[in-house]
Amino acid sequence: MNTGLLIIAAALWGAAAGSFLPRAAYRFSAPAGEPWREECPGGHALKGWLGRASCPECPERPEAAAEGVEGAGAAGYGPRTTPLVIATALVCAALAAATGTRPELGVWLLLAPVGVLLTAVDFRVRRLPDPLTLPFAGAALALLGLTALVPEHAGEWTTALLGSLALGGGYFVLFLINPAGMGFGDVKLALGTGAVLGWYGWPTVMLGTFAGFLLGALYGGALVVARRASRKTAIAFGPFLITGALLGLLVGAYTA
Repeated sequence: MNTGLLIIAAALWGAAAGSFLPRAAYRFSAPAGEPWREECPGGHALKGWLGRASCPECPERPEAAAEGVEGAGAAGYGPRTTPLVIATALVCAALAAATGTRPELGVWLLLAPVGVLLTAVDFRVRRLPDPLTLPFAGAALALLGLTALVPEHAGEWTTALLGSLALGGGYFVLFLINPAGMGFGDVKLALGTGAVLGWYGWPTVMLGTFAGFLLGALYGGALVVARRASRKTAIAFGPFLITGALLGLLVGAYTA
């Protein structure tokens, strides 16, 4: 397939997948210790996990646009669809451009929407849901195991498994040292990101890990400079872990 057509197809897939994320982002964005949301703010039961975050039973809310929620002028209650669509489309297009027609691209395109969803949820409530992080790691290893059986792949499943264990173990040590600075959800997420980075080898694991910590440090430093946080303020690290993994994966895929 022509590279340009592949990138366009991946972007369209990402846009379609991203359009189904807002409701899940709202339902998973419950504060720590609380159950996942089963109702919209108006008290109406939510049906399903995928789709737009709008409730046909709620009265119109003209103030929705000012609140930055989905369904401005209607009964929107969660994150807007457009940013999630754009983010997922861009991520999938970048992965396609870096990976080309190699079979592991299918794995990256399936995992990308989950990564975007995890990023959105962690930014909103500083929580990485187990129903997303653990299946993400399991799916990554299982799908890469199948990909390793397909000709023309460019990675190694054994290194993916070891990368998952190494990164998960490393984050677990950091969690034990400083539980206030590193959540256990980050540890479980590291199992999945370690797997995808490990597919392309240890240099990719190190690059993705370093990029995540660097981005997190820059963000925290910017908050301190802007006086929106202190040096002891905890931030959601999941988005930077995922973004760092994405950057490492793009470099690893491009150079493989």
